[in-house]
Amino acid sequence: MKIRHFLLIVLSITILSCKPQKEKTEAASTVETKKTTKKEATAQPNVTVLEKEFEMPGLDRSRQIRIYLPPNYEKSDSKYPVLYMHDAQNLFDDATAYAGEWGIDESLNKLAKTQNLELIVIGIDNGGEKRMNELSPWKNKEFGNPEGEAYMDFIVKTIKPYIDSNYRTLTDKDHTAILGSSMGGLISHYAIYKYPEIFGKAGIFSPSYWFSEEVFSFTKDNPVPHDSRLYLLVGKKEGPNMHTNTQKMYDQIVTATHPKKNISVLIDPEGEHNEAFWKKHFPTAILWLFKS
Repeated sequence: MKIRHFLLIVLSITILSCKPQKEKTEAASTVETKKTTKKEATAQPNVTVLEKEFEMPGLDRSRQIRIYLPPNYEKSDSKYPVLYMHDAQNLFDDATAYAGEWGIDESLNKLAKTQNLELIVIGIDNGGEKRMNELSPWKNKEFGNPEGEAYMDFIVKTIKPYIDSNYRTLTDKDHTAILGSSMGGLISHYAIYKYPEIFGKAGIFSPSYWFSEEVFSFTKDNPVPHDSRLYLLVGKKEGPNMHTNTQKMYDQIVTATHPKKNISVLIDPEGEHNEAFWKKHFPTAILWLFKS
């Protein structure tokens, strides 16, 4: 009887000692699965991430910059137009994109071959939880204080001088554009109206005109030169008032005598508020801005 009791104790201890090992193995398996399902980098070789982070004056933070250079940049001594873009994590690389990348590098590599269009793209990473504030110069009671003015000053007074000093760029406004989507579309709209002597072209994708009515009065009070080019894009499936606000803005700008040849609006009946939509229309927009 004692022997039987002893054997039961030994067996119980053995079973209990095995249980943590099983949990450990399952945990290790879960970690391994996460590792193997991590998105692979998809950025092309002519995309680089600058090691240096740039301090943002007045915002007490720094920012990463990603740069796309034309395929033949290293083999030539040509100077190139420059496109400034926001939310750089989403532009070139699926590994860093929030919900799929735009494929800017692949699109521009193709356009370089087929359309002889070569650009430098400067992508500015977004500020994460600070994104909404950074990308609006106007206040919204739900999102706190605006930082868009300081953000654009950072691009114009810190980033652009650095880029123009370290890369072969065409520095004038006719060869300098800015483009973004959603809140990035809103700040791109602000940029060309605030700095018309710096940016001669703007790609305004799915602009968040809902964020503040002030964008309409600001646009009315600060008309851009007639040679400024604006490309507006929105989808009818993006959400309430998105396409109606964009149409309203287009009508306002045209009514203010901006030449129709220098402003384009595309309202896609099937367009949704996502990277796939913006990726699809990027080549057409960029050709219109730079080649028309």
